[in-house]
Amino acid sequence: MTATIIDGKAIAARIRAEIGARVTEMVEKHSVRPGLAAVLIGDNPASQQYVSMKRKACAEAGIESFGFELPADVTQAEVETLIHELNARSDVNGILVQLPLPPQLDESRILNLVSLEKDVDGFHPINIGRLAQKGRDPLFVSATPAGIIRLLEEANVQFAGANAVVLGRSNIVGMPVALLLIKRDATVTVCHSRTRDLPAVIRQADVLVAAVGRAQMVKGDWIKPGAVVIDVGTNKIDDPMTKSGSRTVGDVDFSAAKEVAGAITPVPGGVGPMTIAMLLENTLRAAEMAFGETTR
Repeated sequence: MTATIIDGKAIAARIRAEIGARVTEMVEKHSVRPGLAAVLIGDNPASQQYVSMKRKACAEAGIESFGFELPADVTQAEVETLIHELNARSDVNGILVQLPLPPQLDESRILNLVSLEKDVDGFHPINIGRLAQKGRDPLFVSATPAGIIRLLEEANVQFAGANAVVLGRSNIVGMPVALLLIKRDATVTVCHSRTRDLPAVIRQADVLVAAVGRAQMVKGDWIKPGAVVIDVGTNKIDDPMTKSGSRTVGDVDFSAAKEVAGAITPVPGGVGPMTIAMLLENTLRAAEMAFGETTR
């Protein structure tokens, strides 16, 4: 049996086209475009690349993109002043503070200052708190977890009663996606470095979300036959056969797992494109909310 490949790139492209159409509708109706402000602090190459990709995606969807690059030695007060200014700007519907931040900055305080209505990254404690509460929904869900759920929906996963295993418990991916799965009535196990007999736990999963950041950690014989596997990992490994001398792999041994799983995301081309698509969708929703329009 060979797994169905869940093509995140194609799904994200479709979502982005839909967003572009909705942006066009907004421009025709209100003569304004949604706006996303991206705050980049320091010179982390990965962060620079991520912000560049997000700004390019905004342009393609017709969303205004505002870039704010601050030096690595910026003070807490300077960052807070900028956040307050962005909160007050009517042309900015979403505020993205690219993580990680330099060590002298209080990350929690900075994220808390972002207006709840502009928290398109879904990191505000009230949004996280609502995510954790039964019967309540956050205004925004963090883009990567939201993208993971959309991929599972595209794979026609029946959430209610499914055994779901989340490998990794980060604030950005692991914990939010576990909460989203619980909201959909899955029975969820969150695994981490202290989990006993990890392969045995993963073998019980009808749905596996691997977000631990260790290259090809999950082996093919850890996968339950027919399981749906979402691989969030992006790890560089040496490969002398490539021009660059390395290649990107996920947290799952894809070549082995695809012979066992029912459906699986590739790396690259799985979760990554969905993250940007969901960020754009959150930004558009924020703009629609600003006009008092019912969001979709």
